[in-house]
Amino acid sequence: MALSLRSVSRKTWLTLSSIKTGVILIILVGIFSIAGTVILQRPMTDADDMQRAYSPTMLRFLDAAGLTDVFHTYWFIALLVLVSLCIVAASIQRFPNSWRFFARPYKSPDEHFRKALPTQAQIPISDEEDGLSAAERALKHLGLRSERIVHTSSFSLFSERNRISEMAVYMVHASLLLIFLGYGVVDALYGWRGFLVLNPGTASNQIELKNGATRTLPFSIRCDGTGEETYTDGTPKRWWSKLAVIDNGSEVQRKEIVVNDPLVYEGVRFYQASWGQTGKLDQLVLSATPAKGAIGPPKKISLAPNQTVALDADTSVQLAEFIPDYVVQDGNVYSRSNDVLNPAVHLIVTSKKDTRSVNVWLPEIPGVGENASSPYIFEPKDLTPEVFTGLQVSHEPGQWSVWAGVILMAIGLTFVFYVSHVRFWAVPVRNGNGQLALWVGGTANRNRDAFEERFKNLVEQIKKELKPTGVASAQAQATTTTGR
Repeated sequence: MALSLRSVSRKTWLTLSSIKTGVILIILVGIFSIAGTVILQRPMTDADDMQRAYSPTMLRFLDAAGLTDVFHTYWFIALLVLVSLCIVAASIQRFPNSWRFFARPYKSPDEHFRKALPTQAQIPISDEEDGLSAAERALKHLGLRSERIVHTSSFSLFSERNRISEMAVYMVHASLLLIFLGYGVVDALYGWRGFLVLNPGTASNQIELKNGATRTLPFSIRCDGTGEETYTDGTPKRWWSKLAVIDNGSEVQRKEIVVNDPLVYEGVRFYQASWGQTGKLDQLVLSATPAKGAIGPPKKISLAPNQTVALDADTSVQLAEFIPDYVVQDGNVYSRSNDVLNPAVHLIVTSKKDTRSVNVWLPEIPGVGENASSPYIFEPKDLTPEVFTGLQVSHEPGQWSVWAGVILMAIGLTFVFYVSHVRFWAVPVRNGNGQLALWVGGTANRNRDAFEERFKNLVEQIKKELKPTGVASAQAQATTTTGR
């Protein structure tokens, strides 16, 4: 039984640490991520839009499979965890050998290594010290530091550059783990997104979440102003909002936000998402002229909804109703939309003397208004509609992990694709004819073509360094064997 468990455990470990398993799992993550992008996702998509996009049967299937909320399903999170375990297992399986190679580099090549190395050359020399010194100068000329390796009966030279690139693959592995941890686990389990609508001058700490629930923030957001800039043809160019953070009754932060430039406070981000008109009136400017027979100059007055303003000692006017896009039907006034396309206002003019009220409509609506009975003639001068700003609110506690992973991946991939670990050795040996020669070898873990050119330059530089010593044999051609 113990043997069977050990066998199963070993097979499981080998399967997890297999590159093939990792590739398959990453492909599955990619497929489901694409599905989550193509298929409309709850709760970001309105229920009505979902029903219009899919048939009832298809929608039930997508909901049952979790494909309408892919990135928050437990099976997707479990898949990311499985990919992470596979990455960890593969790293553990291969890391010891890589670490030994990194921590204890092979500096003194033996005869078997020299024979098997694909890229090597032999340069005739008359003295071991002269040959090693020439190799040191040549390496220095090429910008490489060298190290003398001394043994009881032999001397050699070793030089390398960019040993860290051998660990680049583990940087990429770690970066994937950080990204999966931040986005797939922390954000999925503890993050949230919602929406906040504010009018200028109002504040709130109640966030409407995507699932319809409400979340209360420990601080409030106040809108001090919002607006829209348009192109010459009237299409929106830019939305902006001036926001302030109110914490413990004090204003602690202020910022004007635009799209893709959010306000961030205590890990909560407030993005400019929408802007529009509420269909209500913020301010109405009128001129009030005494009707025929009345005495007094025209007056300019400003009214807010339900506000009453005195016109004279006896008469006052109140803004009772605002219709942004009015239409008259069956003797009643209705609004077709919240857009200010065909506005109408309802004023109530009151007289203290006879305690009567007159309903005035601007523009005058026959059969509805009593404009002729009003002691004042009103003319609208300016109208300011009430506007709102729509803020997308998000709390993504795993973003630090995601960004750390992205940065680490960029560093790791840079080393993987652009940085080569190059190694050079120089060893005085006896060639097949018994003559003294300097054996020079080298290797690189990638970009072999460029390395071989670099190796040839090193050999030529060693020859140049040998010439001033007066060694006649330095004029001989080196026997070079290059394997790919």
